[in-house]
Amino acid sequence: MNVVQSLCRFADAIERLLAAPDAAVLERIWDAVGLDRLAREALALARRADTDAVERPLAQVDRRLLAVLERCRAFPDPHLVTFRVPELERWQHAAAAALVGARWGVAGLRTVVADTQAPLGRRYFAFLGLAERHPDAAWPLFERYLVTPGAHHAFVAAAVEAARYYSGHADVLVSLFERIRGDQLLRRFLGPKILESLYVLAEEQSLPLFEQLLVAGHTDPDIDRCEVTRALVAVRKLTGRLAPSSKFADGDGEAVQRALDDAERRFEEQRDRIVPVVVI
Repeated sequence: MNVVQSLCRFADAIERLLAAPDAAVLERIWDAVGLDRLAREALALARRADTDAVERPLAQVDRRLLAVLERCRAFPDPHLVTFRVPELERWQHAAAAALVGARWGVAGLRTVVADTQAPLGRRYFAFLGLAERHPDAAWPLFERYLVTPGAHHAFVAAAVEAARYYSGHADVLVSLFERIRGDQLLRRFLGPKILESLYVLAEEQSLPLFEQLLVAGHTDPDIDRCEVTRALVAVRKLTGRLAPSSKFADGDGEAVQRALDDAERRFEEQRDRIVPVVVI
């Protein structure tokens, strides 16, 4: 399905919510149409679209989201207020930011990011749109978030993932990992994203960090979150050797190679992926 079709389906689903007479019916419609999936797919495609054809359906989505927000706020239902209204607000900010990108391109997105009076969610989705487009001139903006302690977690995450498109800057990501490695919450959140971008860049500056993580990295059943597995694949990619590690200390060499081959295939499939996060 193309981006215009996806946006039209999303807009039609939102329109159905406007006809709901009460919160219970609205909930049933929400689940029946699979609104979460429709929103996720349509807005992701819209952010990355490079055609003027998305402007009209995006504007329609934006208007209908605003109308549904007003209707939901009129229902005195705790579930709607706690869960549905924040989700609708996120989608509306995402649609508005994508609309700016469709109308005014990179310059428009940068203007939204720089507007400190704009809602945080809208600024984030404009920043995410920049990360997905990763224009050459945007690196200084991303780098500013990567080197600034205390910068908002969502913006840093997007900047980390955007960094994979800017060769020659692996040292910035290595420094960020070293700065957060003692903070277990930040490390769990940002660490996999940093290591994924370092893996994609495949620059020599990252080799010492990956070699450290072979024995000092966190392990996890999820290979996307396993620092040791990422380090093993990265070291093999950078040096051509299968290094010893804490995860496979006594493992069969052929079995380890197969495990790393499987992990590398997964990493390669995801090398062009930027994942939105929830803005808090």
